[in-house]
Amino acid sequence: MTKIYLRIIALLLAALNGLILIPAARENMDAIAGASLVLALVLFLLSFVRSLTERDTPVAAASSAPAASSAPAASSPTWEPAPIPSSAPAAAQTGNQADAEIVAFFALLQEKGRLVDFLMEDLTAYDDARVGAAARVVHQGCSDVLREHFKINAVSAAEEGSPITVPSGYAPDEYRIIGKLSGAPPFTGKLIHRGWKTEYVKLPRLTRTDRLPTIAPAEVELE
Repeated sequence: MTKIYLRIIALLLAALNGLILIPAARENMDAIAGASLVLALVLFLLSFVRSLTERDTPVAAASSAPAASSAPAASSPTWEPAPIPSSAPAAAQTGNQADAEIVAFFALLQEKGRLVDFLMEDLTAYDDARVGAAARVVHQGCSDVLREHFKINAVSAAEEGSPITVPSGYAPDEYRIIGKLSGAPPFTGKLIHRGWKTEYVKLPRLTRTDRLPTIAPAEVELE
């Protein structure tokens, strides 16, 4: 199921990048960049959860058992399969809870910033001015949620466009070297983008994991 979420978020990111092609939307680059950052963070969390669940599956646990436990004894005429580790159900439950908490975070983005409404809407039916106004609302609400649940700081404190030196031993995920690369660091160049990193993640905590929570309930007005 996590693989489906990864594909959906990848499509949503592509849709946000497509907004850049709309002339009026370029005036709301901050809103589009904020929404893209939120989706990128959620994409990272999903990939992280998937790697954990794959690592903790019963198959992986059985394959990591000592060879002596799975090999038949010399005096035994028959072979009995190794028992499935008792921790396997707990690992599956952990994966379900992580998925549910990610969906709950999406629900916050929808509640505060109408992010899902914005991304699922067919924007071709609206003019550029209306799209830009909607993007401003999405930006404000999602920005508040982002600041509440992530502590985000710039990777580099330098101003964009200024000279910068990438030190030796830098973390590969913190710097993307663009241009002709030769030799060993430190590298000197011009800062194109300050980058973003988070120091902590505080996702909503859920206890019910028998199903994924609803992102947004259907609203019904009684007559």
